[in-house]
Amino acid sequence: MADAASRLRSVAEQVLGVPLPVRLRAWDGSQAGPPDAPAIVIRNRRALRYMLFKPGELGLARAWVAGDLDIEGDLYSALAAMSGLIWERGEDGRTLAQALRDPEVRAAGRELLKLAGPPVPPAPPREEVRRRRHLHTRRSDKQAISHHYDVGNDFYEIVLGPSMVYSCAYWEDDGTLETAQRDKLELVCRKLDLKPGQRLLDVGCGWGSMAIHAAREHGVSVVGVTLSQEQAAYARKRVADEGLTDRVEIRVQDYRDVRDGPYEAISSIGMAEHVGAEKYLDYASDLYGLLKPGGRLLNHQIARRPRRDEETYQVDRFIDAYVFPDGELAPIGTTVTQLERAGFEVRDVESLREHYARTLRRWVVNLEADWTRAVRLASPGRARVWLLYMAASALAFERNRIGVNQVLAVRTPESGASGLPVRTRTWNR
Repeated sequence: MADAASRLRSVAEQVLGVPLPVRLRAWDGSQAGPPDAPAIVIRNRRALRYMLFKPGELGLARAWVAGDLDIEGDLYSALAAMSGLIWERGEDGRTLAQALRDPEVRAAGRELLKLAGPPVPPAPPREEVRRRRHLHTRRSDKQAISHHYDVGNDFYEIVLGPSMVYSCAYWEDDGTLETAQRDKLELVCRKLDLKPGQRLLDVGCGWGSMAIHAAREHGVSVVGVTLSQEQAAYARKRVADEGLTDRVEIRVQDYRDVRDGPYEAISSIGMAEHVGAEKYLDYASDLYGLLKPGGRLLNHQIARRPRRDEETYQVDRFIDAYVFPDGELAPIGTTVTQLERAGFEVRDVESLREHYARTLRRWVVNLEADWTRAVRLASPGRARVWLLYMAASALAFERNRIGVNQVLAVRTPESGASGLPVRTRTWNR
């Protein structure tokens, strides 16, 4: 088949309605497009069948995870060039249904069918999550968390580094990732105003880094809860190695089942994205009920930009199928409103958007530096999922498509004494 790349480029530009900003290299060795641009490599025709049977982001994701679609050149440059066509078309962008009403697009589709080969839908990569009917039940949430976190602690050690903190770091200078993650944990502790003898609940405690830091550096007693068996086992070993078993308890437990309050403080770092819009008020109310009057909540959560019509919001299909099943993002205003509806007084909101972009780029460096071992520990498809997810997310944070915020909220007592200083941000010392 001669010059598949030129034919594919013509098809893509007809469907998208704009020139393709990248070079294409096809399985027959042909190339088309700007010679100095990063290249999208179509390794075989199965990639086209993925895209035909699941048009849009999910088809592209399947081809990428399967290794049938690749990028030659700088990954960030290629994603940046394509993001305006795939991820950033906006609410006014032409939908696939609208495009298919165009006779030229339908003709391009027929051409793509000829190029794709046998019209048989390829099986999704084994890393893809099959859809569930009931979202955000205790069972479905545990399955979703297991898919994301029970990949293997050794794999996460490669990506996250020695800190084993899976949320954005707090960069004050050009230090190491480990220093920046320590500074983030300390920032959370200062916002919560932790004092010796207090009780802290760490919701979604991960591999125990926040619990260990708070107990060791601030003398508090900590209960950390996670739904991941692998995380809990790892965290408990770290706690024992630190000699903190008398002050830190790690449980495999749903936060909805925690009944041993009250606590003086609650940290929820990178967990609330899993809660879901329909359950968020319940989540906020549960945490409110677990705090003493005057107790503080630090909610660290990724946010999306609001839409003119919120009913049109859809979960990112690649992330839903391969990264965070059932995860949902909300605008920061919605999060603040829900916390206030639960009874909290929101006292401070701090954006760490640029900090997360920088953190993700460091995680990409870690993964690429130990790629062969990462593939062996997880799978080629799983490693490719993480590479694409982290690189694309870094660009999304840099371009202000998504953000991340720390919300400090208080269960203010009836007296109105919040316990916070009149001038906030005293923790940024």
